[in-house]
Amino acid sequence: MAGGRGMSTLLSTKPLDRVADFPAIPDGWAYLDTAATAQKPQAVIDAIARAYAQDYATVHRGVYRRSASMTTAFETVRERVARFIGASSAGEIIFVRGATEGINLVAQSWGRSQLQPGDRIMLSVLEHHSNIVPWQLLKDRDIGIDAAPLTPEGRIDLDAMARMLTPRHKMVALAHVSNVLGSVLDVRRAADLAHDVGALLLIDGCQAVPRMPVDVGALGCDFYVFSAHKMYGPTGVGVLWGKAEHLELMPPVQGGGAMIDRVTIEKTTFAPPPARFEAGTPHIVGVIGLGAAIDYVEAIGLHAIAEHEQALVRATRDALSSLSSVRLFGPDDSAGIVSFEVGDVHPHDVGTILDESQVAIRAGHHCAQPLMDHLGVEATARASFGVYNGNKDVDALMRGIERVARIFG
Repeated sequence: MAGGRGMSTLLSTKPLDRVADFPAIPDGWAYLDTAATAQKPQAVIDAIARAYAQDYATVHRGVYRRSASMTTAFETVRERVARFIGASSAGEIIFVRGATEGINLVAQSWGRSQLQPGDRIMLSVLEHHSNIVPWQLLKDRDIGIDAAPLTPEGRIDLDAMARMLTPRHKMVALAHVSNVLGSVLDVRRAADLAHDVGALLLIDGCQAVPRMPVDVGALGCDFYVFSAHKMYGPTGVGVLWGKAEHLELMPPVQGGGAMIDRVTIEKTTFAPPPARFEAGTPHIVGVIGLGAAIDYVEAIGLHAIAEHEQALVRATRDALSSLSSVRLFGPDDSAGIVSFEVGDVHPHDVGTILDESQVAIRAGHHCAQPLMDHLGVEATARASFGVYNGNKDVDALMRGIERVARIFG
């Protein structure tokens, strides 16, 4: 079988074999859509259930014991997140609904308070729509947007970006790992290039945080965002990290409880970060679930996760490259993600037939239409891996694709 070429590569790394931790993955189902959202381990499910069934109370408000305990648990996760990504303090961690809200918060708060007409934003061709549209919403302030091109293998071309950057660029916003190509950005170099022209660097870390160690201090960026649900945690919660010096300059974009210092009918003074950006009752249990997800991935080890997913990518790309009808996208060393097309078969048809074979992939433009335009396609098929995947899932994917080829000739 075609998948055999990749098997020796896969087995050279000890498999994680964590599928038993995930009750929503039945025997025989190959879940290959982790880049969209990860399945949840029992440890996270238990933490969420316990928070609702035994420990639940509001946070930051009640003086009774249960509320104080929940507040301590909630703020302990903030400290946990800070350690997890190398932040200098928990005060730099803002809980948001997800990376999308985090980027929008920076665009609407930092962008509207710090940018002037004629300033520019630097993006790249491969960005997710969530790292394009929020910046476009600033165009009413006469803010320009540029996009760095890609190298032939699908990485952000930092040499080209260096030639494009000018002192008019005030923000550079890039993906750490492409959600389509799996290509990994040299964040440290991107930070140096941005800072050389006086710009800040925001990094979309949604696809990086679940599969590789992240240290925002070492990376040198100014803002970093990620979503819990892509890292085996719950939906509806994510993180915006920002350097304290930038957060202090940013006004709130939502008003309500918890983010105030003093309110009168005439005016309001605001709490310092991070409370300034967390109006209203937060997703308390979601934050508890995020903490459990961090505990889960750190217990396995992010280096082990990275090696495991890299082996799966190598096996999959080796197997797919042996089929003349398959076109692969992205670099060979992509991080946990393999995008491809099968001849002239629409990716939606590929996804439907694979589903009949108990293989779940993503098919579409992946919220990256400028990248699709660059690739010259309307959509791709995408397989993405997690700690619950193994060589049997690569085999199942290959059997399904061979079935696609038979059906469509």
